Amino acid sequence: MTGTVAVNGEVRRLEDLRLQDFLQSFFFGAGFFETLLVEQGAPMFLERHLARLRASLGVHAGCVHAPPPEVLTAGAVRETLRQCLEADASLGPRFTGVAKLVAGDARLLLSFRPLPQRPPDEGVVLDAVEDRCYRRGDPTLNHKSVSYLRQYAHLGRGTVFVNEAGELCEVPNGNLFFLVGDAVVTPPLEAPCLPGIIRAVLLEEGRLGGLPVEERTLRREQVEDVRGCVLTNSVSLSLAVPRLLGRELPGSAALAGHARAVVREYAQRDA
Repeated sequence: MTGTVAVNGEVRRLEDLRLQDFLQSFFFGAGFFETLLVEQGAPMFLERHLARLRASLGVHAGCVHAPPPEVLTAGAVRETLRQCLEADASLGPRFTGVAKLVAGDARLLLSFRPLPQRPPDEGVVLDAVEDRCYRRGDPTLNHKSVSYLRQYAHLGRGTVFVNEAGELCEVPNGNLFFLVGDAVVTPPLEAPCLPGIIRAVLLEEGRLGGLPVEERTLRREQVEDVRGCVLTNSVSLSLAVPRLLGRELPGSAALAGHARAVVREYAQRDA
């Protein structure tokens, strides 16, 4: 994380933040966050991220103290982001990297970090399974809460979360799309999984590589039928999964390329 942040639109230094301003978020995980890609100073899919953030705050209005509505608008966030980039020479107006919004304790915290050092065409192997902590229909996993230990503990381990029914759900840092038969399949939100921004874009497009995109459960034993797999999130956009639970997937690279092209097209429309 860089040294420049903003709280409710006010540019500050990271070291000047006070713990007492974030007590509910820090001690109870009572808050939500969004991680988004910034390219040449422009945040990608900002309106979609803010809509998801506002939705989570609305569902949990009784326990999470939301920031003032005026700081949760796209215009306000863009202006705050611009001020942060101009105030920090290490960022600059043409910054390309990651921005994070954290909402809780009546505050919206904006921070920045560099892009992960991963080439866009580099894949990620998913060979581990965690089947003890996801339960079908768990509504908490449809929100990106700052209570993130469950996912954080598995980052970088190539883990796929599977629910008690043996259905594939998601990975710690993104959604999954599987090439199965004559369709591209992604688990339903009830699996559960996060309603990812890139996931929503691909579902809106409805087709990927000439095949329909569908929400459908996929059980662990059905991995034998998978020919390709893509991991999607708002920073990497689309990553090929060349191996899934011990099975080599030759169709992943092409599928990831199709997904990335769709996302880029939608990003231009939303800009």
